[in-house]
Amino acid sequence: MNWESKNVVVTGASSGVGRAVVREFASHGANLGLIARGVDGLRGAQAEVEQEGGRAVIAQADVADADQVEQAAERIEQELGPIDVWVNNAMTTVFSPLKDITPAEFRRATEVTYLGTVYGTMSALRRMSLRNRGTIVQVGSALAYRAIPLQAPYCGAKHAVRGFTDSLRSELLHEGQNIGLTMVQLPALNTPQFSWCRTRLPNHPQPVPPIFQPEVAARGIVWAAEHCPRELNVGWTTSLTINGNKLLPGYGDHYLAKNGWEGQQTGEPVDPDRPSNLFEPVPGDHGAHGVFDSRATDHSPQQWLTRNGTSIGLTMAASALVATGLTLLFRRSI
Repeated sequence: MNWESKNVVVTGASSGVGRAVVREFASHGANLGLIARGVDGLRGAQAEVEQEGGRAVIAQADVADADQVEQAAERIEQELGPIDVWVNNAMTTVFSPLKDITPAEFRRATEVTYLGTVYGTMSALRRMSLRNRGTIVQVGSALAYRAIPLQAPYCGAKHAVRGFTDSLRSELLHEGQNIGLTMVQLPALNTPQFSWCRTRLPNHPQPVPPIFQPEVAARGIVWAAEHCPRELNVGWTTSLTINGNKLLPGYGDHYLAKNGWEGQQTGEPVDPDRPSNLFEPVPGDHGAHGVFDSRATDHSPQQWLTRNGTSIGLTMAASALVATGLTLLFRRSI
């Protein structure tokens, strides 16, 4: 697709995956509507879009507030024109056993990660339905299928996004709407969230290895926005996690009970002055990457197959990955 003159909205655009998505769309010539709470990161993202020759509109908003999302959408359309693609990406979480999370914290994480997606989808649909065109991309996770301990708010929200998206998809089909709807399931990524999402763990949170750079996710999201598959799994670990859970969900429960705590923490104690972005944005422009650059990979052979291979090749590759992964898990547990 020729993205030049296309208008793309990205929520959570100031950092992490959202920032990488903004850069990827901008590199293809798209104009960007940037939605997030943190103005420093939004300005940084805007500058990067303009460096690529595109236009960018900042719409500072909290996606947990439906009115703010609607106002942001209105402003973006007034300044850029009709929205062609809307990417729901904003998230936050609390790294903690459920017993240590307050109701207010759980509600907030759910409102941002789940209801923020709902509100963004509603605002996009109000505009796309009138024109009978457009694409909505829901940024999901392998954790939308296989929940893990210490991330109940995030896992619950991503499961909810998947159910919400499936419901909406049937409605669009029933109405004959020419609106694309796709969900992109992501692997563990090196983003700033592990340095600022609220935590009650003794050590610094980390993505469960192996870790991918956010650019891997961004390329998958842009590809999905163009080709609009029902779902797209980014990274071999995502396919392994989802398919493995379908086959052996009970085994996954016990494996995570044994390994899920250590796997989500580094060996370094949590900084007592660590910031938290749960209720307020963390000042500064933090870019796309977190602190795990030395351990993260910026490529995915599985994603290359998805973009360039045949359906038979993809099926064979996925089956081989699942079989190999399950074999390794069984050997590790013996």
